[in-house]
Order: sequence, then structure tokens, then C-alpha cells
Amino acid sequence: MLTISELYIYPIKSLGGIAVTHSEVTDRGLKYDRRWMLVDEQNRFLTQREFPQMALLKVQIESGGLLVTHHLNGSVSIPFKQHNPTKQQVVIWDDTCPGVFVSDEHDTWFSDALGIKCRLVYMPDDTRREVDQRYAPEGSVTSFSDAYPFLIIGQASLDDLNSRLTEPLPMNRFRPNIVFIGGGPFEEDLMKHINIADISFYGAKLCARCIMTTINQQTAVKAKEPLKTLASYRFKNNKILFGQNLIHEGTGIITVGDTIEVLSIHNEERFIVPQK
Repeated sequence: MLTISELYIYPIKSLGGIAVTHSEVTDRGLKYDRRWMLVDEQNRFLTQREFPQMALLKVQIESGGLLVTHHLNGSVSIPFKQHNPTKQQVVIWDDTCPGVFVSDEHDTWFSDALGIKCRLVYMPDDTRREVDQRYAPEGSVTSFSDAYPFLIIGQASLDDLNSRLTEPLPMNRFRPNIVFIGGGPFEEDLMKHINIADISFYGAKLCARCIMTTINQQTAVKAKEPLKTLASYRFKNNKILFGQNLIHEGTGIITVGDTIEVLSIHNEERFIVPQK
């Protein structure tokens, strides 16, 4: 039996994640997940890939909004309700979509904390950013995530990777939304249609991993692992793969402890068999 063991949201793209016991599945992913994003002076998205110090900004959910904390710069509150009606176009990868800038005061705080000029933008409910239509049906949308509303990883997959490493790594290196226990390593690769709490999720594509996985989320220090080791046995079509991106149909609440029912699987050709 496959069971959800951990759930995570990342309210501000590329900042610290939050472990939750349950979460609402909305039209574009888990509630609050990547609804905010930092952009540069050209309104282009910022991530830890270029600015690993973003990992040092920790986020909490409070009753009226987010609380972001930096070990040297204190904290700042971000209200859930945005009062700025003016939208501007922001860029994330190859997509351009409307966003609302939160405030000059927030921009100043984040710029000071990160040491780079940046602005905080929010995705309003009427912004509809579609996922890559090559891997998902028309109308599937996401927030400011890289590409898809969900990422699922099995604990057995991380355990398998850690058995090959000199120093084991925590799951936060891979920034999943859903972690499950049960089954074997990389069982998530094959998930085509799964059901959780009467919500349908569909495997869109395996997740190609980048340098962000090498950044320690507590210190912002980069290293060679896990990409060096993953490349030795999780390399396919010039990409290093770990975890699977999901799209979904339906809304509701998913909870740690929920059972994952696998209704259909992908062709095994997309599955990489672990070898030691």
C-alpha cells in the first residue's frame, strides 16, 4: 500500500518550503503553493539556481498571510489579500503571464535580504498559466511553479539514492509536494493515473533535475551531489531524472496518511531500472 508520508508547499518560488499535515488541492495546485515569486528589474523570475542565498529565507503560514524570516534581516509579513489592482507581465521560463506587485516596502526588504535588486509579485486568481500542452491536456494550469502543479517522490527513491552517497541527503533537496512510503524505488516513474482522496492525478513527465538539488537548504552552500551520483544511473535523453510531475482533475483536501491508489501505469520504457 502506498501512503502519503509528507506534504510540502512553497508559497514563494525558490524560497524555503513548509511541511504541512494537510492541504487544499485548488485548480492550480496546493493552496498557496508558489503563488508569489521574486523577479528582477526586467520582471524575470529569480531562483536559487542563480542566487542560492534564496534558500536562507524561511517562510511560515500565519492567519492573515505569510511570514518570511532571514537570519540577519529579521522578518516581513505578506498579506494573503492583495490590494494593488494594477497587473504587469512577468516572465517565468518561456511563459509570460500577469502578476500583481505586492508593495515597494516588500521589494526593499527582499532586495536588502538577498543583496540583489528584486520585486515580489503575486499571481491573482484570474491569471491562468497553462502547463506544457505536449504533456498535459488543454486547460491544465499551474502557479509560478517551474512547469507543473505537483511533484511526487517516493521515500524509497530517496533511500535508494542515499544508499549510494557518502553523506545522505534530506528530501528538501528535491522540493516535492507529495512524498509517499510503500512500494519500491522510483515507483512514481510509472504512475499514469492515481487517486488520492477522490481526486485524480495524472503523471505528466519525469522531473529533470538541475543544480538546485546541490544546494544545502540550511546553509545555501553548493556541492557536486546528488547530481554526480544521479547521473550514473538516472540519466536518460540527456537529462537527470528524479520524481514525477503531476497534473490533476478535481479539488479537495489531501492529508498525510491518505492512501494512493494506482489506477493505471505508464509504459515501462520511461522507467529507469536502478542498478548498483
